[in-house]
Formats: sequence, structure tokens, C-alpha cells
Amino acid sequence: MSQLDDLNQPNQQRLLATLRGEKTDRVPNFEILIEDEHVEKLLGRKAGNTLGVGGDPAKGSAAAEGTRPMYPADYIELCRLIGQDVIALADFWTPIRQRKPDGTVTLLNDRSFKTRADLERVIWPDEADLEKALGYVREYVAAAKGTNLGVVFAGACIWQTLYEFVIGLHDCLIMMVEEPELFDELMTRSADYYTKLVAGAIAAGVDIFYPADDFAYNKGLFVEPHQFERQWRPHYDRIFAPARQAQIPIWFHSDGKIDQAVEMLLEMGVSCITPMDPSGIDYRAYKQRYGHRVTLHGNVDITWPLVNGTPADVERDVKAHMDVLKPGGRWIAGSSHSIVNYIPHQNFLAMIEAIHRYGRY
Repeated sequence: MSQLDDLNQPNQQRLLATLRGEKTDRVPNFEILIEDEHVEKLLGRKAGNTLGVGGDPAKGSAAAEGTRPMYPADYIELCRLIGQDVIALADFWTPIRQRKPDGTVTLLNDRSFKTRADLERVIWPDEADLEKALGYVREYVAAAKGTNLGVVFAGACIWQTLYEFVIGLHDCLIMMVEEPELFDELMTRSADYYTKLVAGAIAAGVDIFYPADDFAYNKGLFVEPHQFERQWRPHYDRIFAPARQAQIPIWFHSDGKIDQAVEMLLEMGVSCITPMDPSGIDYRAYKQRYGHRVTLHGNVDITWPLVNGTPADVERDVKAHMDVLKPGGRWIAGSSHSIVNYIPHQNFLAMIEAIHRYGRY
């Protein structure tokens, strides 16, 4: 990339001001995940992806096992190259384990939990899990001091952990209707872990909390909205509480068409919604409906223009987004998902350069 000028250097206050709805110098850019091939091309060496070294936590609990966050020195260098204002680390999946009949302990990620009897083999997260996660948080906070970069802590996929790995989506949806007490118990135990972890991360000095729990697809929520709110919100309210109390911005992620959940999220204290999945969300409508009440992030479609377009297509699309989302602030520019390896690297660079070119106030 070309040398960044002062305006495009990282500045955590730029991002924090955007999350608060205040004026700033330019539209910030942020990606929760930049995959390893792009990182290597930018840094000129292998350094993993921006969520992990030795694995990819975004791809599931098994892929996260044994993975550590990117080394913060590498991440800081990367942010200075692309003008990103924060480094981010994640603890997405509740570390629920199981004891097998032969006595071995493994992750519970085989979708084998079906009835209350299965609780007998479940091993819930403990203080060692908390301390491991918080050790990385403290490492990131210490590394960011004096760099003008903030620290984002991401995690708390409590429902997604259940339907993706522990139970399976079909059986999880049935459990929510036929055995709501059992479902509530599983959610409670996951929320217990993340409430402590979020409180610990905030005490350690993180600047932003980035909770993530995919609960929608391109037509709407997986579950009828009123039922979903009854069964999901009480647990997530507990997880959000330490951030609300500390007045730390809450930057919430769910893919899909989340229209029927936006008001709930705003009532819960969410400062930003991401990634405005273009498969179900029209960014023009969201700017009109919510742009004065909450910060918006993302929506530059990874399918087109990022994967299948040209650098010129990417520049035009970023400019079109700027024309709508930039006025009045409250937009953080970025992709509709993440910078995956199958995006041509020149298209990623074209997106960053267009954000910096057209994002100035």
C-alpha cells in the first residue's frame, strides 16, 4: 500500500467518537477478521490471521482449540499499514466440554447433546478458562499502551455455540419450544461464563466490547421475534451489563436480516450493529431508519464487488456507500463479513484506499 498520511494513521479516538455519534476527521475502517494470506502479503511474513495463530476461531470451536490471538506486535504493525484504529481479540465459543465413556475429556462440539440426561457428561467452563482468556486480554492491553490504538474484546456466541456445536440447529429449535427450562439452563451457564469474562476484560482495560451471536438469516430471525426475545435477551442482558455499567461501547454482530431485533438491541444499550449483511439489509434503508440512533458498520459485499469485481468496481461501491452512510457520521466502513483469502488482495487494498480517499470529513 502507499504510505498513509497523518489523517489515515490509526487513532482510537476516531473510532470511539464514531461509536458515540460524535464528529471526527474521517470514516474509520475496521475488519474483525483478515485472513492469513492477506496478512502475509501486507507484513511480508507469516503471522496467522487477525483472530488467531495456529487456527481460525471464526471457523468454529474445533478450529479455535489450541489457537492463540495474533501476536500484538504483528497486529499493531498491520493496523498501521491499513489505518485501522484498534486491535481485536476474541473468545467466541463457550468452552463446553464433555467426558466420554472412556473417561477422556473433549470439546462438546459433535451436536450430541439432546436431553437432560446429557448434562451428566457436561463439563462447564471454570476459572482456568477465564484466566487463560484474560491473560491474552492483558497482553493486548499492555501492548496497545502508547500506540494510539484501542483494544476490542469480541465473544459471547452463547446461542450459536449451542445450535452450531452442542445440540445442532434443528434440535435446538425444538428444545426451545418443548424443553425451554433445559434450554434456559444451558444459556444460563454460558452467560455465567461470559458475564465474568466481559467484566474481567473491562477491568483489564479494553476499550470496546464486540459481542457476536448469529440469530438471523437473509429472510429474518431464526425464531419468532417475541419468543426469541423472551429466551435470549435475559441472558445477553447479563453479558452486556458490565459494559453498560462501565460505559464501554457495545458493538453487536449478527449476520442476516436483523430488522426485527434492532429495537431490542438498542434498548439493551448497543452502540453499533455489524455487519449489515447485504443479503438481507439495504444500507440506504438502515441509514434512514437508524443512522441517527446507532452507529452502522460494514455492508461492502464480499461477493460483489470484493470477490468478483475489479479494483475499480470496489472503489465505485465504496464511494456509493460513502454518499449515503458518511453524512452525519455514525458509519464504520468495512466488509459485509471478513477479508477472506479468496478476495483478491488488490481488491482489499482498493477498498482501504477508497475508504481513506472518500471518507474524509
